[in-house]
Amino acid sequence: MAFKLTIRNGPKVTREKHESLEEAVAALRSHTERIRAEGDAPEVSMIRTYEPGDQVKARLEISTGGFMRSRDAGIDVMGDGALVPFRGGVARRELDPGDSATAFEVVERAMREEAR
Repeated sequence: MAFKLTIRNGPKVTREKHESLEEAVAALRSHTERIRAEGDAPEVSMIRTYEPGDQVKARLEISTGGFMRSRDAGIDVMGDGALVPFRGGVARRELDPGDSATAFEVVERAMREEAR
């Protein structure tokens, strides 16, 4: 089974295919670290002020592809560098990494659980 990694960083969207979940998670980690190294997002003032932690700077998502995208999980990189793991494509649900798991481990576990 192939896994698709979609990286949305600002207006730029790129997609990669990986042959295994392990490869997709390794690429997810690499891209996430590169995006975090770019620094925090600036504060944005419109009708109200949005602090960096209130903004999603980038969204990285692993999926199995297909019309209904049967399995999806990923990470939102917030403007302050915080990582928020999630599950689901259209209806996203935030995942709690707990005290001992990294966001990457939580995403990999979510993808494996949905395969059952």
